[in-house]
Amino acid sequence: MKKAVIGIVETRVQAEMVVQQLQAAGFSPRDISVLFPDNKGTKAFAHEQHTKAPEGAAAGAGAGGLVGGTLGVLAGIGALAIPGLGPFIAAGPIMAGLSGIAAGAAVGGFTGALVGMGIPEFEAKMYESRLKAGNLLLSVHTDDGDERKRAIDLFKKAGVKDVSTQTESSAPQPHAH
Repeated sequence: MKKAVIGIVETRVQAEMVVQQLQAAGFSPRDISVLFPDNKGTKAFAHEQHTKAPEGAAAGAGAGGLVGGTLGVLAGIGALAIPGLGPFIAAGPIMAGLSGIAAGAAVGGFTGALVGMGIPEFEAKMYESRLKAGNLLLSVHTDDGDERKRAIDLFKKAGVKDVSTQTESSAPQPHAH
């Protein structure tokens, strides 16, 4: 079972800097996630691609063109609309956990999806409020304790806020009621 080191950054430039530092420290782009509000491109992207991304379905890898730069190397980049929060760009392992809520499959919205991924509810609510304020969520997913310590140290040195470590469920399951 992997654990995630999670934190909040305020700008895309800071997110790119942290991702570069993680890669330089030997972390694989497949193990790094980023989630940020898409205040510009999702609707235009969806219109161009004739998808329904703004209405809630996850868009394909073509959203990588919206990201570019350092964040463009991360796995599984896609655009999604999170009910109650709006359009987002997500990349990395977090994309799989959030695609269910974008499709309307998860109960409890974003906070519920994070709780389903192993994040305590009070922290999930805090992350949701930070994202609503325009911040970016970064995470590193690893089952190695030494790598987690290195990621935490790197996050703290880079000024990442609200750093925490969570055990992730191997396969987040939507709750049926």
